[in-house]
Amino acid sequence: MIWLQRHWTRATLTSTLLLPLAWLFSLLVFLRRLAYRRGWLPAIHVGVPVIVVGNITAGGSGKTPLVIWLANALRSRGLRPGVVSRGYGGAASGCVVVDRRSDPREVGDEPLLIHYKTGVPVVVGRDRVAAARTLLARHPGIDLILSDDGLQHYRLHRDIELAVLDAASGLGNARALPAGPLREPPSRLATVDAVIEVMRGTDFPPGKASDKTWTVSYLAGQAYPLLDPQRKTALQDLPPRAWLAVGGIGQPQGFFDMLSAHGLRFSPRSFADHHAYRAGDLPREAAVLMTEKDAVKCLGFAAVDWWAVELEVRPQPGLLEYLCARLEGGNKTPQQADGRHRRSGGHAGKGG
Repeated sequence: MIWLQRHWTRATLTSTLLLPLAWLFSLLVFLRRLAYRRGWLPAIHVGVPVIVVGNITAGGSGKTPLVIWLANALRSRGLRPGVVSRGYGGAASGCVVVDRRSDPREVGDEPLLIHYKTGVPVVVGRDRVAAARTLLARHPGIDLILSDDGLQHYRLHRDIELAVLDAASGLGNARALPAGPLREPPSRLATVDAVIEVMRGTDFPPGKASDKTWTVSYLAGQAYPLLDPQRKTALQDLPPRAWLAVGGIGQPQGFFDMLSAHGLRFSPRSFADHHAYRAGDLPREAAVLMTEKDAVKCLGFAAVDWWAVELEVRPQPGLLEYLCARLEGGNKTPQQADGRHRRSGGHAGKGG
């Protein structure tokens, strides 16, 4: 998979040879979405509002940190959110409730990280509708569901769709899978409630690109030892060492760039996204810096000098207010509301 992703940034020969498969994939995507828009396949309403945080590209665009920020921000507004996730990289079957003792090999690294960072209830399951129902059955006080990924899981009715894009890689070569990174055509972005452009290691520029496009900056926060997470230290205060920086995420270079911006000297080592770490993957005597997504998989065998680096999510001012207004329906014209009603096959909100 990694070798193929190298051909997604531009129109290479390999990418061009894969175009017939990309055309077939695009046709299937179009027919499936059409079936939900026309109501031939039903979108299931689970009884509470649903916000889907997804993307139209394969690979890491930065969805999970945004879900974490949203869950905490919505709780500060008095809401009681829960999260459903596919649990990519985990081996769990059916629907599994995540807690702090969960094994990331079973539930996946991202759902466990979400639970660690927010404390909100999290359920993983391949079937998002079943996961949402399990979540509500176990936690009936939940009044809002966040779906980590699932933009293409049309069977789950949604009220708000957020499409996350990495500002650096964008849409790549703008070709559909497997010739490019696109799960859906670029025109899909016109139908979502907001496009979130993620900038890594730099602050967002002044102003907004459009009414529905928002920039969110992902910045390196404090670091802490995996064996003593309460002992947080600013990156610039870390002692000068021969650091080993590891990243088993979709965009590891973004993590390395953040560390470099703080003047740290290190040797980078990349792993595949969702890499299942084992005790022998990292030298125990090394001073290691890693993302928190990597850290949740290393807790069981962490060495004394292995550190996790927090990610600070800094959205453009007004994003939370914008989403709350969309959720309440306060900024929709009657024409917009009527159009959304038709698209969802008769239900309020988005069915696909």
